[in-house]
Amino acid sequence: MYDYDLLVVGSANADLVIGVERRPGAGETVLGSDLVTHPGGKGANQAVAAARLGARTALLARVGDDAHGRLLLDSQRAAGVDTVGVLVGGAPTGVALITVDPSGDNSIVVSPGANGRLMPQDVAAAGSLFHASRVVSAQLEIPLETVEQVVRSLAPDSRFVLNPSPPRRLPAEVLAACDPLIVNEHEAKVILGESAAGVSDEPADWARLLLAKGPRSVVITLGAQGALVASGEGVTRIAALAVDAVDTTGAGDAFTAALAWRLGAGASLEEAAAYASRVGAAAVTRRGAQDSFPTAQEVGAL
Repeated sequence: MYDYDLLVVGSANADLVIGVERRPGAGETVLGSDLVTHPGGKGANQAVAAARLGARTALLARVGDDAHGRLLLDSQRAAGVDTVGVLVGGAPTGVALITVDPSGDNSIVVSPGANGRLMPQDVAAAGSLFHASRVVSAQLEIPLETVEQVVRSLAPDSRFVLNPSPPRRLPAEVLAACDPLIVNEHEAKVILGESAAGVSDEPADWARLLLAKGPRSVVITLGAQGALVASGEGVTRIAALAVDAVDTTGAGDAFTAALAWRLGAGASLEEAAAYASRVGAAAVTRRGAQDSFPTAQEVGAL
C-alpha cells in the first residue's frame, strides 16, 4: 500500500511577476505593472496542482531559511502537500523573474538558489519517501545528477514521469526510466539534438525519434493544439479544450501533475493526457501559477 499517489522531486521558487505590453529588446527598457510575488517553481507547482486535484502528494525540495522559503512552505501545506521532504537552508530560496504579455504568454529567468543545493545525497536519504510513492515526478530545475539519483531510488513498482525543463541532453539511464517523458516543442528539439536536423514539423515524427532514444513513452504538449501521446502501441493526438488564455504560467506543471496522478490511479496514458489537457486549460484562465490550479470539481465542470 502506497502512502502517496505522487512524490514530486524538484524546484521551489518565489515567482516575481510583472505584466508588460511587450517584452524588451536588447538594451531596451520597458515599463510594466506592479510586482507581484507568488509561490512557484516547477516542483512546488506540480505538488500543489496534484494536491488540489485530490492526490496524496509529497514534495522533496530545498528552500532557503528566508521569507520566500516560508511563503513556499505555507503554500504547500495550505494545498495539503506533505512537506516532510522539504529541506531548509544552504542558500537563499530560488527566484523566478517572469514577464507576462497581454496574450498570456510568459518569459522566465530563474535564479536557482537553494534548488541548486538539492543534492544526490539528499535524495538517497529520502528512501522511505520513494518506497511510499506510487508515481515519482521530476524536472530539471535541480542538478541533473540529483535527477539521476531519483531514477536510482525508484521503488520497483513505481512509475517515473519527467518534464525536462529547462531542457538539456539526458543520460541514457534517465531516458530509459521515463514513462512518460513530457516535452513541449522546444524541449523536444533540444533533447533530440542533431537527430532533429532535417525532421519535418510534424510532432508525430519528433515523438518517434524521442522514443528511439529510450523512453518507455512520450507526451508532447502543443499548447492550444492539444497534445500528442506516443508509445510502443502507436501515436495518438489529444484534442485541446478551447478557453480564453489569461496567463500560461504554470500550465505545463498543472498538466504534468494531473497526468502523473491519473497514471498512478490506473488510467491509460491517453486517458491521463486527456484529463491533464483539461487541467492545463483550466489553469491558463487565471493569473499566476499555483493560484490558477483547479480542483477536481472545477475540472469536471469544464
